[in-house]
Amino acid sequence: MIRGAVQGCWSGRSLYSSLAATKGLPKLDDFRTIEQDPDRHGRTTVGRFYTIPNDVRKQLFSHGGLPKNFEKQIKTFNECCLMVRRPALEIMEHLRRTDFGRPVNRFVLYGEDGAGKSLCLAHLLHYGHQQQYVLVHVPWLPNWLKRPKETANSSTTEGSLDLPLDGAAWLVHFKNQNGPLLDRLALTVSRDYVWTKRETTPAGAPLLTLIEHGINRAKFSCDVIAGLLKELKQHSTAGRARTMVVIDGYNALFHPHTRILTENKVRLTPDRITLTTPFVDITRNDWTNGVCVLAVDRLALTEDRMASCLPLYLLYREGFEHLDPMVPVRVDGYDDTEFHSCIQYYLDRKWIQSTEQPGFDVELKMLSCQNPYQLMQLCASL
Repeated sequence: MIRGAVQGCWSGRSLYSSLAATKGLPKLDDFRTIEQDPDRHGRTTVGRFYTIPNDVRKQLFSHGGLPKNFEKQIKTFNECCLMVRRPALEIMEHLRRTDFGRPVNRFVLYGEDGAGKSLCLAHLLHYGHQQQYVLVHVPWLPNWLKRPKETANSSTTEGSLDLPLDGAAWLVHFKNQNGPLLDRLALTVSRDYVWTKRETTPAGAPLLTLIEHGINRAKFSCDVIAGLLKELKQHSTAGRARTMVVIDGYNALFHPHTRILTENKVRLTPDRITLTTPFVDITRNDWTNGVCVLAVDRLALTEDRMASCLPLYLLYREGFEHLDPMVPVRVDGYDDTEFHSCIQYYLDRKWIQSTEQPGFDVELKMLSCQNPYQLMQLCASL
């Protein structure tokens, strides 16, 4: 299958080049690929940019998932272009060969700050969307533990706090990403959910009804998310759906403390935030017909910064044992081919201009150390 996809991509590129030569079509840039379907990305597309259609971008990333600086670049360039990179392709290749009847695989992206972990997750989200996965996506989990919109005492778990507004916002994000697919799958809830004496979600009700309740009644949003993710695990294991869990900043779940204070000015631990518990549970390997793709990052920690970017250090012992066994995937900075493609893309967008003096790209390479974020900052407007 992979060989066929690679050959198809190469033959499509060759066909386009032949037509361009005979019929005067615009020449295809060396840094772009005409293959817009992530499932057809392969070795020949590594280091090339592809464009995400606007309707897909709005569906997947309207409520987060792309770094803020990258979103500004999208607005400036008037297109959402992602580079095809090896870590994302590695995970896609694993998924094509996966036996989904076995417990879910957990992939952990790690690497230096600014290496491109979040954009690899965005590429994988687009792949999951194209392959009809139900997406369980948390754009940046540390936001809940650092800057919650509102806190409230939990009515179901004593000594814990709810984040009702953050929970309702995540349900809006989930519905926006998966609404059309859930309509087609016609998934239902397996039991009665009693919220108050007058408010109940009965067994057999559409899963979207449960989601709507959490959006309209933010007070119950955290409990709705717990029920929703349990239902998705059951549906996936039964073969009625296939689920992809994508979480950025996952290691924040295992940090010793958060920035959320109790009434006695004591910092809460992440396990006492009810919104985080379902996402710890869904990343266990006690269900099938799904996959978990998680990114760990030093920026996800609240205060102290780890010296190492390796998962063993960032996840602490508890998180590492929770994910064991896992598949670590390292995200490095640009290689020479990727760096050249990025420079050519910036030149094409008139974002940087070639000077008369040769070697400006060599200078950028040295200053940025081929780190994608640093390169973006060096080329940013003043």
